[in-house]
Amino acid sequence: MESLLERMGVTYHWEGDFLIPDLVLSDTTDYHVGKYGRMRHRYLKEHRRIQFNIMLTDETLAKHVADIDAACRERLDVLIPAMAKQESVTEQLKAADQMEWVCRMNSIKDRAEEIVLQEPVYD
Repeated sequence: MESLLERMGVTYHWEGDFLIPDLVLSDTTDYHVGKYGRMRHRYLKEHRRIQFNIMLTDETLAKHVADIDAACRERLDVLIPAMAKQESVTEQLKAADQMEWVCRMNSIKDRAEEIVLQEPVYD
């Protein structure tokens, strides 16, 4: 009696006493996943379990989290300088009072991250 996998053309190999199917991933691309991609991965795994499992079995999860990470980084690269310009955080401030510049830039970075995280990561 032929199994469904055998009818689909799946081959097997012996591992000790067991027959193991020879399954190969179709997408073997090595994606760069940073902080925001890992956050998206964890969010999907913990809060959107069905979507996570579908993407995992469709082999689209790695590309999705890499795309989310790239989009977040690109958006931050635009938001942070724009917010710094709007709040007059300039190189002159950095030269005059470094600690004040650091405080303001940290505040800007935190607020920009909050904006970025709400849409692509936690949606």
